[in-house]
Amino acid sequence: MINFFRTLNPLNLFLLVIVAMILRIGVFIELPANLSFEFIEPFAKLLIAIPLENSFTTEENILIAFVISVIQAMLFNRIINKHNLLGKPTFLPGLMYITSSCLLVPFLVLSPALICNFLLIWMIDLFLGIYKQGYAMSIMYDCGIIIGVGTIIYFPFIAMLLTLWICLLIFRAFNWREWVAGILGFATVFFFIAVFYYWNNSLTKFYNIWLPLTSRFPTKFDINIYDYLVLIPIIPIVILGVYHLRGKFFRSFVQVRKSFQLLFFIFLIAVVSFYLKSDHPIYHFLLCIPSGAVLMAYYFLNASKRWFYEGLFVILTGSIIYFQVY
Repeated sequence: MINFFRTLNPLNLFLLVIVAMILRIGVFIELPANLSFEFIEPFAKLLIAIPLENSFTTEENILIAFVISVIQAMLFNRIINKHNLLGKPTFLPGLMYITSSCLLVPFLVLSPALICNFLLIWMIDLFLGIYKQGYAMSIMYDCGIIIGVGTIIYFPFIAMLLTLWICLLIFRAFNWREWVAGILGFATVFFFIAVFYYWNNSLTKFYNIWLPLTSRFPTKFDINIYDYLVLIPIIPIVILGVYHLRGKFFRSFVQVRKSFQLLFFIFLIAVVSFYLKSDHPIYHFLLCIPSGAVLMAYYFLNASKRWFYEGLFVILTGSIIYFQVY
């Protein structure tokens, strides 16, 4: 299976859809109950009234999430190849994106984090292209607006503001205008929200938007370890990916090295920002998938022992299907 996706072949689009369907077979066999989908955060419902909470049946919910994941995988694959992060054109980033997005059942249904992955993939494209830009203020401003829109959809996305400055630290010489531009873009979105709240005599509610930022980082979690055994096959893939990357890291182009550093920080921020949501939803970790998928694709592209890497992928996909059913 991996060898089919190592090359960039139009047939891989069809195979990608087939793989995505197979990896979701468990959730179609045993449909989750009482699915609801909140498109935006409660604070934005005064501004945007989109009653989607109970608009879809369970089957429609899962089917729409499936279509969104496939589209995101194709966009993500195109962006990684566009910036030549893996050294040659391949369909592995798309395959790893689809595989990672099926790891846990909460990943398989509509969620605000799933929608925000469109914005995160767009930001990654802008970030990776900033290295060759002579003028980055407009890009930073656009990214600030993207983060503002993402925060309306899913509040923990606000943590991605940190990626603006991390990107500038990694790719650019210091220019205070570029550092400010991203914040101005974000502030533009919330300026209009504040004005709307003011017009509706609800300005005090606008201040409540920022209360999650004062939340303490949780120290105790109620976790059933058996729900996460499916993640075990990921561990050797990530370790081997880091090993292969480390061996070629300083022989890679400067842009590639900086890009992997940026993706690592995006992954880290995505993990840590889960505490900004009081109920700590598992679907939050969908925001980690783009960064993780690149590292996994890097391993499978550079691995040499076919029986081993194909076996690892079979174990991973088998585990995903098994834990969905049982």
